[in-house]
Amino acid sequence: MRLTNIIAAALAAAALAAPAAAPAQEAPQALAQASVIETIKQRGVIRVGMSTFVPWAMRDVNGELIGFEIDVAKKLAEEMEVEVEFVPTAWDGIIPALLAGKFDVIIGGMSITPARNLTVNFSDPYANSSLGVMANRSLADGLEWPDDFNSADVTFVCRRGATPCAYIQETFPKATLRQFDDQGQTVQEVLNGAAHALVGSQPLPAFQVYDNPDVLFAPTDAKINPGNEAFALRKGDPDALNFFNNWILVNRSNGWLEKTHNYWFGGRPWADQVASN
Repeated sequence: MRLTNIIAAALAAAALAAPAAAPAQEAPQALAQASVIETIKQRGVIRVGMSTFVPWAMRDVNGELIGFEIDVAKKLAEEMEVEVEFVPTAWDGIIPALLAGKFDVIIGGMSITPARNLTVNFSDPYANSSLGVMANRSLADGLEWPDDFNSADVTFVCRRGATPCAYIQETFPKATLRQFDDQGQTVQEVLNGAAHALVGSQPLPAFQVYDNPDVLFAPTDAKINPGNEAFALRKGDPDALNFFNNWILVNRSNGWLEKTHNYWFGGRPWADQVASN
């Protein structure tokens, strides 16, 4: 009788456990199916949110997108065996657009910051950069960096929603800050003498100073706010985060990311592909 009771109890326990086993096995499958990676594979296209910014992404003389980010996204799509669709988006609205599902991932030179990380997940860094500054000679000649630029008489410009805007607001609270959606417009403001200085991601300021030595100068050559750029994706998708991290790891290890970054940032062999301002 005692053995019978033991067997009956074991069978009852097995019956109770059986319904729970199926959901436990189905949970990983459901999570995988919910990943944007599965959506991309089924669609056959990865949609990439980006914003034009030299030399990350820009239009060539034929109106086609070229640049470091463009190469990265194309390589990613190739290795996923899907097509790539670029979705140009104003920088200050690019995170809301990602959250709204307008595209699958941001590959646009976005620096990792704690504030952004509260809203999106970041991959491992795939590029490193710093900010630089360019100033108008006629307006800013004689001003010492950084102290003399923290003045109500000084006007800065930056691309709206970008990291340099926060840096200017924090470092130069007395200065006037004007923000624009288009990076080209910020450059023109300084070139035309409508603003004293622009703070932006290198190498844009350095390139502009090199091209316009009679109009512009660099108040400092020091690296400002060195940062790490990463892919940004919606939260709650560990499979996509794992895939992007490992893609970056592989292409760092094989040297492709470094080689491609050096092509776009180490000089300007691509300059004749881009329409001059």
